[in-house]
Amino acid sequence: MTAAVAAGQLTIGWSNDVIDASRDQQVGRADKPVARGEVSEVLVWRMIAVAAGACLVLSLMCGLESAAVHLLLVVGSGWAYNLGLKGVAWSGLPYAIAFGALPAVVTLALPDPHWPPVWMVAAGALLGVGAHLLNALPDLADDAQTGVRGLPHLLGAPRLRWLAPLVLMLASAVAGFGPATGTAGWVWAAFGLCAVLAVVAMCGRGRVPFAAAVGIAAVDVVNLVVHGSA
Repeated sequence: MTAAVAAGQLTIGWSNDVIDASRDQQVGRADKPVARGEVSEVLVWRMIAVAAGACLVLSLMCGLESAAVHLLLVVGSGWAYNLGLKGVAWSGLPYAIAFGALPAVVTLALPDPHWPPVWMVAAGALLGVGAHLLNALPDLADDAQTGVRGLPHLLGAPRLRWLAPLVLMLASAVAGFGPATGTAGWVWAAFGLCAVLAVVAMCGRGRVPFAAAVGIAAVDVVNLVVHGSA
């Protein structure tokens, strides 16, 4: 399952670089090897095909239900975002669907397949939307030059700096307290850590907000795993 998800994410990340190569060249992105011409687009498409084949086979090894959710909702949402949904007002929807569906990829692959609880899906969806908002923050000016006008661009940087961390904190609250099976001290500690990271996200510049978001995501994943296996 880990390999299946990794292969799917490779297809999403690599396709993003190829599809956006011309826009990245236009704004002079120095961190994109494809845009700089250091890696050919043909080679990247070939590697995408290999990763896609591996993703398909590995996903099917986890069971038909799990594979369907992974391929259609998780990987499919990532590709839909790359192919155009990044430029619409509801650009956060693919992130919400993909992150929210990810727990189902796991639970549907168990010996006793079942759908995850609603709180777990909600936590994943909120986490995805928050990550989307913060991930777009450093690139707002570049995206404006190339005509990309998604939800983060419509909101603008000032709103994103406080709204995105609040969405992530809501995800943390759902992940920590959603199971309603009694609140241990470590849950409060984890929530406090997320609050500190949210402040860092609000005050940081450049890639710092997204790095803080990754930290919040890591804490939330631990919460989901612990509660999900309880």
